[in-house]
Amino acid sequence: MKPTHIEHIGIAVKSIEACLPYYENVLGLKCYAVEEVADQKVKTAFFMVGQTKIELLEATSEDSTIAKFIEKKGEGVHHIAFAVDNLVEALSETEKQGVQLIDKQPRKGAEGLNIAFLHPKSTCSVLTELCEHP
Repeated sequence: MKPTHIEHIGIAVKSIEACLPYYENVLGLKCYAVEEVADQKVKTAFFMVGQTKIELLEATSEDSTIAKFIEKKGEGVHHIAFAVDNLVEALSETEKQGVQLIDKQPRKGAEGLNIAFLHPKSTCSVLTELCEHP
């Protein structure tokens, strides 16, 4: 597997609304999309920084992974996402190298991407997402 670029950096927040002034007024970024991903129980907001996106993640349910993350670790960097050309092949190669997969098969994520997560126990404690543009 060879990632083509950093697709985005995911940041867990309690409230997207409360964070918008920092990203838009202080950093001068423009939120270009807000989307709810119902099956992941998350609301997302996206900003472009050069060719990389910042994704704010707000829980829409107390039992979502984002709510649990914030409860355990507080707000902050949640994951880094790398773009790959062939997600199924990348997952297979990664698993063969002994990396524990959270998702053995791709699933739909925000912005229509196919996504899969690698377990932080196998990735130097960094939750890693692999993304493929359909």
